[in-house]
Amino acid sequence: MDEADDLRAAGESPTPLAARLGLVVGRLNRRIRIDGRQSVPPLQLSTLVTVEQKGPLRLSELARREAVTAPTMSRVLTALDEQGLVVRTVDPDDARGVLITLSDKGAGVLSEVRNHRTALLARRLRRLDPAQVAALTEALPALEALLVEDSDGGSSARPVGPDGR
Repeated sequence: MDEADDLRAAGESPTPLAARLGLVVGRLNRRIRIDGRQSVPPLQLSTLVTVEQKGPLRLSELARREAVTAPTMSRVLTALDEQGLVVRTVDPDDARGVLITLSDKGAGVLSEVRNHRTALLARRLRRLDPAQVAALTEALPALEALLVEDSDGGSSARPVGPDGR
Protein backbone atom coordinates (compact mmCIF):
# COMPACT_ATOMS: atom_id res chain seq x y z
CA MET A 1 0.00 0.00 0.00
CA ASP A 2 1.33 3.47 -0.85
CA GLU A 3 0.87 6.72 1.08
CA ALA A 4 -2.14 7.75 -1.02
CA ASP A 5 -3.80 4.36 -0.26
CA ASP A 6 -2.92 4.81 3.41
CA LEU A 7 -4.52 8.25 3.35
CA ARG A 8 -7.66 6.98 1.59
CA ALA A 9 -7.93 4.01 4.00
CA ALA A 10 -7.75 6.43 6.92
CA GLY A 11 -10.48 8.56 5.32
CA GLU A 12 -8.03 11.34 4.53
CA SER A 13 -7.53 13.09 1.20
CA PRO A 14 -4.30 12.81 -0.81
CA THR A 15 -4.61 16.58 -1.36
CA PRO A 16 -2.00 17.54 1.29
CA LEU A 17 0.44 15.10 -0.34
CA ALA A 18 -0.33 16.59 -3.75
CA ALA A 19 0.22 20.10 -2.42
CA ARG A 20 3.56 19.20 -0.81
CA LEU A 21 4.75 17.25 -3.83
CA GLY A 22 3.78 20.05 -6.19
CA LEU A 23 5.62 22.60 -4.10
CA VAL A 24 8.78 20.49 -3.78
CA VAL A 25 8.91 19.49 -7.45
CA GLY A 26 8.19 23.05 -8.60
CA ARG A 27 10.82 24.58 -6.33
CA LEU A 28 13.43 21.96 -7.19
CA ASN A 29 12.81 22.46 -10.91
CA ARG A 30 13.06 26.24 -10.52
CA ARG A 31 16.26 25.94 -8.45
CA ILE A 32 17.89 23.73 -11.09
CA ARG A 33 16.83 26.11 -13.88
CA ILE A 34 18.25 29.08 -11.95
CA ASP A 35 21.47 27.29 -11.00
CA GLY A 36 21.82 26.02 -14.56
CA ARG A 37 21.90 29.52 -16.06
CA GLN A 38 20.88 28.09 -19.42
CA SER A 39 21.22 30.18 -22.55
CA VAL A 40 17.93 28.79 -23.89
CA PRO A 41 14.80 30.25 -22.24
CA PRO A 42 12.31 27.79 -20.71
CA LEU A 43 9.67 27.92 -23.48
CA GLN A 44 12.30 27.47 -26.17
CA LEU A 45 13.79 24.55 -24.25
CA SER A 46 10.39 22.97 -23.74
CA THR A 47 9.67 23.39 -27.44
CA LEU A 48 12.94 21.66 -28.35
CA VAL A 49 12.05 18.72 -26.10
CA THR A 50 8.57 18.47 -27.62
CA VAL A 51 10.00 18.52 -31.15
CA GLU A 52 12.53 15.86 -30.14
CA GLN A 53 9.87 13.61 -28.62
CA LYS A 54 6.92 14.19 -30.96
CA GLY A 55 8.39 15.73 -34.13
CA PRO A 56 8.23 16.53 -36.89
CA LEU A 57 5.40 18.90 -35.98
CA ARG A 58 3.57 21.82 -37.51
CA LEU A 59 3.57 25.18 -35.73
CA SER A 60 -0.10 24.81 -34.76
CA GLU A 61 0.52 21.41 -33.16
CA LEU A 62 3.54 22.74 -31.28
CA ALA A 63 1.51 25.70 -30.02
CA ARG A 64 -1.22 23.33 -28.81
CA ARG A 65 1.23 21.02 -27.07
CA GLU A 66 3.04 23.93 -25.40
CA ALA A 67 -0.26 25.66 -24.50
CA VAL A 68 0.63 28.93 -26.20
CA THR A 69 -0.88 30.91 -29.06
CA ALA A 70 0.26 30.42 -32.64
CA PRO A 71 1.86 33.91 -32.74
CA THR A 72 3.84 33.11 -29.57
CA MET A 73 5.00 29.80 -31.02
CA SER A 74 5.93 31.56 -34.25
CA ARG A 75 8.24 33.89 -32.29
CA VAL A 76 9.73 30.93 -30.39
CA LEU A 77 10.39 29.04 -33.62
CA THR A 78 11.93 32.11 -35.24
CA ALA A 79 14.37 32.39 -32.32
CA LEU A 80 15.18 28.67 -32.44
CA ASP A 81 15.61 28.80 -36.22
CA GLU A 82 17.95 31.81 -35.97
CA GLN A 83 20.10 29.83 -33.51
CA GLY A 84 20.12 26.83 -35.84
CA LEU A 85 18.38 24.61 -33.28
CA VAL A 86 15.45 23.55 -35.49
CA VAL A 87 14.94 22.82 -39.17
CA ARG A 88 11.85 23.86 -41.12
CA THR A 89 10.85 21.67 -44.06
CA VAL A 90 7.87 21.62 -46.38
CA ASP A 91 5.11 19.30 -45.21
CA PRO A 92 4.95 16.49 -47.80
CA ASP A 93 1.20 16.17 -47.16
CA ASP A 94 0.49 19.89 -47.57
CA ALA A 95 2.93 22.08 -49.50
CA ARG A 96 1.52 25.16 -47.75
CA GLY A 97 2.59 23.80 -44.36
CA VAL A 98 5.94 23.56 -42.65
CA LEU A 99 7.20 20.80 -40.38
CA ILE A 100 9.61 21.52 -37.55
CA THR A 101 12.37 19.05 -36.66
CA LEU A 102 15.32 19.19 -34.32
CA SER A 103 18.65 20.04 -35.91
CA ASP A 104 21.89 18.34 -34.92
CA LYS A 105 22.84 21.52 -33.09
CA GLY A 106 19.48 21.48 -31.28
CA ALA A 107 20.05 17.87 -30.22
CA GLY A 108 23.49 18.90 -28.93
CA VAL A 109 22.04 21.78 -26.92
CA LEU A 110 19.45 19.46 -25.36
CA SER A 111 22.19 17.00 -24.46
CA GLU A 112 24.28 19.75 -22.86
CA VAL A 113 21.32 21.05 -20.86
CA ARG A 114 20.40 17.56 -19.67
CA ASN A 115 23.99 16.78 -18.69
CA HIS A 116 24.34 20.05 -16.82
CA ARG A 117 21.01 19.66 -15.00
CA THR A 118 21.84 16.05 -14.13
CA ALA A 119 25.15 17.20 -12.62
CA LEU A 120 23.37 19.89 -10.59
CA LEU A 121 20.85 17.40 -9.27
CA ALA A 122 23.58 14.83 -8.56
CA ARG A 123 25.35 17.41 -6.38
CA ARG A 124 22.13 17.92 -4.41
CA LEU A 125 21.62 14.16 -4.07
CA ARG A 126 25.10 13.79 -2.56
CA ARG A 127 23.93 15.92 0.37
CA LEU A 128 21.33 13.32 1.33
CA ASP A 129 21.92 10.41 3.66
CA PRO A 130 21.75 6.85 2.29
CA ALA A 131 18.22 6.28 3.65
CA GLN A 132 16.94 9.38 1.84
CA VAL A 133 18.59 8.29 -1.42
CA ALA A 134 17.02 4.83 -1.01
CA ALA A 135 13.59 6.41 -0.39
CA LEU A 136 13.91 8.51 -3.56
CA THR A 137 15.05 5.49 -5.54
CA GLU A 138 12.05 3.51 -4.32
CA ALA A 139 9.69 6.42 -5.13
CA LEU A 140 10.92 6.85 -8.72
CA PRO A 141 8.46 4.39 -10.32
CA ALA A 142 5.55 6.18 -8.64
CA LEU A 143 6.87 9.58 -9.68
CA GLU A 144 7.38 8.38 -13.25
CA ALA A 145 3.80 7.05 -13.26
CA LEU A 146 2.61 10.60 -12.56
CA LEU A 147 3.96 11.58 -16.00
CA VAL A 148 1.73 9.14 -17.89
CA GLU A 149 -0.93 10.88 -19.96
CA ASP A 150 -4.40 11.06 -18.51
CA SER A 151 -6.92 9.01 -20.47
CA ASP A 152 -8.80 12.25 -21.26
CA GLY A 153 -5.69 13.62 -22.98
CA GLY A 154 -5.32 16.33 -20.35
CA SER A 155 -1.56 16.05 -20.32
CA SER A 156 1.01 15.92 -23.06
CA ALA A 157 3.56 14.30 -20.77
CA ARG A 158 4.79 10.78 -21.30
CA PRO A 159 6.65 8.36 -19.06
CA VAL A 160 10.36 9.03 -18.78
CA GLY A 161 13.25 6.71 -18.30
CA PRO A 162 16.33 7.08 -16.16
CA ASP A 163 17.99 9.31 -18.78
CA GLY A 164 15.19 11.91 -18.55
CA ARG A 165 13.70 11.05 -21.95
